[in-house]
Amino acid sequence: MKTKPVQPVFDIRKWRREFPLLETHVHLGNCSQSPQSHRVREAVEGYLNHWNSVGMDWDEWMEAIYRSKLEFARLIGAEASDISMHGSVSQVTYAVASALDYGGKRNRVVITDADFPTVVHIWKACRRMGYELDTVPVRDGAIDMEDYERIVNERTLLACIPAVYYLNGFKQNISAVAEIVHRKGAKLYVDAYQSLGTELLDVREVPVDLLSSGNLKYLLGVPGSAYLYVRPELISSMRPMATGWFGQEDPFAFDIARFEYAADGRRFDTGTPSVITAYAAQAGMSIVNEVGIDNIKAWIDELSRFALDETARRGMHTVSPKDIRCKGPITAVRVHDSHAVEAELKRRNIIASARGPVIRLAPHFFSTREDIAGALEVLADIMNGFHDGTSQRG
Repeated sequence: MKTKPVQPVFDIRKWRREFPLLETHVHLGNCSQSPQSHRVREAVEGYLNHWNSVGMDWDEWMEAIYRSKLEFARLIGAEASDISMHGSVSQVTYAVASALDYGGKRNRVVITDADFPTVVHIWKACRRMGYELDTVPVRDGAIDMEDYERIVNERTLLACIPAVYYLNGFKQNISAVAEIVHRKGAKLYVDAYQSLGTELLDVREVPVDLLSSGNLKYLLGVPGSAYLYVRPELISSMRPMATGWFGQEDPFAFDIARFEYAADGRRFDTGTPSVITAYAAQAGMSIVNEVGIDNIKAWIDELSRFALDETARRGMHTVSPKDIRCKGPITAVRVHDSHAVEAELKRRNIIASARGPVIRLAPHFFSTREDIAGALEVLADIMNGFHDGTSQRG
């Protein structure tokens, strides 16, 4: 007797109507940028209309920033007072690097080969602050816990890790990493850009010290908005050099003689925040919170199983983990000339994302098995065409 396919617990047809692009395209590029939703567009238009009709309205704008922080806090089980808003995870990471004291015995920072390049570039650029770097390797597309045990030591101040490897979707066991890092006396900073929105990470249960994510991927927002969570008991010990008037306790005092960091997460805020992106970010995250992370994760896992089965059936070489427990949304297929493949897929109304030697298919909660099957069928045709020289190259 045939098993009935698992279905999402939410009304996927209703939610697909929220994203107009899905009427004409298969969108599996959520690891790079989500499709635009009605809700996000209406939020941005609401800001523009309000600005046009009212003009300057700092009270409303500051409330919009707070609402976006509150929505992010809901995602991770934090308080809005623990959150700061930034323009990108690059800015977040520099803020973190600039806030630590490297003058003691602990003057080493651990990074990984799975970190997104911008994170590594920032840590390398900031070595003049006085720390040294140690790198945890990627082996066969994954990170071994034994390497954390070996590399994190009594001189480590902070370990900076990605929740999900951007290249192939390898998902780390954050709780297990946190146990090692904290047992060694260090702090843990997690870049959750490739997981948040599809994977539950509750800071009340998983003892991360700092966590960041941007909004343009699985949080359904736009470029120009990112958030940093800092565990409340650490905030007072951190003094970011990346600061500005909004990082002060009373930014509207306009007192240049007094320099006083905000007592809560606001101390990591910098200059005038990007208000328009806060409107978009809050709207996008509200969709994720409404659907529910647990519901999204269950469906993403089901789509991952389907994608792995389909790639295997078609004889495609995927470099993603085969164990769903260690896999985020990304299914990465090795191809020749990934950027040409991405362009050809786009020409056929399929949005995927090229990185190095792979094309990444990254569904979200609104994606279907039919989306994945159709995309893989087209991908196989393109790969065959590239092999025999008949396919167009965009």
